[in-house]
Amino acid sequence: MQHIFMKRPSVRVTLLIIALAAAAAVVIGDLVRQAAGRKLREAILAELRPVALKNCTLKRFGSANDGGYLMCENLIEPLDAAYSYGVGQNDDWGCEVSRRYHVLVHQYDCFDPARPTCNGGMFIFHDECVGDRAGYRKSRFFDTLENQIRRNGDIGRRLVIKMDIEGAEWDTLLAVPDELLASIPQIAMEMHGYDDPKILEVIRKLKRNFYLVNLHFNNWSCTSKAAPLPAWAYQVHWVNKRIGVLDPAVPIPAPMSPLNAPDSPTCPDCQLRTLP
Repeated sequence: MQHIFMKRPSVRVTLLIIALAAAAAVVIGDLVRQAAGRKLREAILAELRPVALKNCTLKRFGSANDGGYLMCENLIEPLDAAYSYGVGQNDDWGCEVSRRYHVLVHQYDCFDPARPTCNGGMFIFHDECVGDRAGYRKSRFFDTLENQIRRNGDIGRRLVIKMDIEGAEWDTLLAVPDELLASIPQIAMEMHGYDDPKILEVIRKLKRNFYLVNLHFNNWSCTSKAAPLPAWAYQVHWVNKRIGVLDPAVPIPAPMSPLNAPDSPTCPDCQLRTLP
């Protein structure tokens, strides 16, 4: 009678099998993350579908390139005050709004202490940032949009807001009560990012009270990593549904306004050729 003895695998073979299994798990995990990221970006783009309004005459406010924002000019007045979040050394948007409509512009920036000037305009500079809660973070003071508007006595007044706060907009806007958002006629802003589920949550929150009437990608931020988005930063304009009248004759997404301009006049542009 023959006895067959099975050889036990060597330690080296066992370690090799473990290493291959670990490598396979890493590859599979990476593919799963890539698929989830792509699905999120596709969902973000699906929400970013501008509409046309019957009663909106778009006008560019601010700089000819970076720092310029489109708003519905004929829906701005009457106007009581304006809020400019993220200004640095220049606030051409705030300057034009203040001079044209003779209103005070509250400027907020805790990262750049420069006080922009405006001949013929009225600015109040606040050395603080907007966020999801009040308090200091690494010596910089943050407060909520609601607290800032309330402190200035502007709750219930007719306001326009410009916001360019480098990604802090997601937590900031999630903290804003729907009732306050519903009272704001227009918000011009630049949004940043493509890989955070909060982005989708915020866009959907805004769309409960606003029409998206402009979408323009910042060509300083063009990258294939954000595909199918062409860039990771994009200017959007929101018009409150209380004042905007949807134009059903214009297909969705609506064509991009020719008033948009590359943020960098020297870099290649990267707009969507055809919005899906």
